[in-house]
Amino acid sequence: MSVEVGIGLAFVAMLCWGFGDFLIQRSTRKIGDWETLFAICGFGSVVLLPFVWRDLPALIFGDTDTLLILFAGALVLFIAALLDFEALKRGKLAVVEPIWSFEIPTSALLALLILKERIEVLQVVIIIALVGGLILVSFKEKMSVKKFFIEKGVVLAFVAAFIMGSANLLYGWGARVSNPLVVNFFINVFVTLATSLYLVFQGRMRKMFHDLNSYRGILLPMAIFDNAAWVAFAFAMTLIPIAVAVALSESYIIVAVILGLMVNHEKLQRHQRYGLGMAIVAAIALAAITA
Repeated sequence: MSVEVGIGLAFVAMLCWGFGDFLIQRSTRKIGDWETLFAICGFGSVVLLPFVWRDLPALIFGDTDTLLILFAGALVLFIAALLDFEALKRGKLAVVEPIWSFEIPTSALLALLILKERIEVLQVVIIIALVGGLILVSFKEKMSVKKFFIEKGVVLAFVAAFIMGSANLLYGWGARVSNPLVVNFFINVFVTLATSLYLVFQGRMRKMFHDLNSYRGILLPMAIFDNAAWVAFAFAMTLIPIAVAVALSESYIIVAVILGLMVNHEKLQRHQRYGLGMAIVAAIALAAITA
């Protein structure tokens, strides 16, 4: 596969996350954080098993370093996802989304420090412009800096952005040392087992299965979109620099805004229009120069 395919897959992840995050917010508020994680990762574990079962013996009894990287990725992503979901549940999407853009510089810096992965100066400049555009377009409400930092979910969202940036690096690293489907399956199984144990000890497993049936109209498309996004994202990071893959896939905020314009006939404020234009141009430019 080529660099162009990697860029295309990053855009697929962007589209799927654009739809998936909307459904995740609804799910966390209806059934809870742990239940939402269980639904997403349980679905992913079952769907991916037929594609990876031949690779599992070599992974389990093979290279210990690979297994450690996958385990670290699963643990960090699990923590980041819980923080993300809790931030969505507590705070406004308009406040939480701009903060998540900081996943991009975090992932890029960690890829440079740990994997020695360098990108061109022009790519760095365009990524900075993209982050700036995403932050502007995400602010759906005018508020002072002071008011922003006292909004619910802000601190959690910042912590989640940093940890998710670390998870992105480990996800890409795991995809490179194993393969994209294996890293997705391993992490899905890990999170499914962790959430199952928690729900059993809390006595919420029976309610969980009742909720799976009651809210299947939300949970099934949510699980499909989120798993498709992570698979596409993992493949993209094996073909293009992690910083570029994260930057392009994180542009799902653009998708959410465009959907709002087309479906809900929302109106953008002036700073959002500038941000939307900046983000779209930057995403296209980043894809073009990377290709």
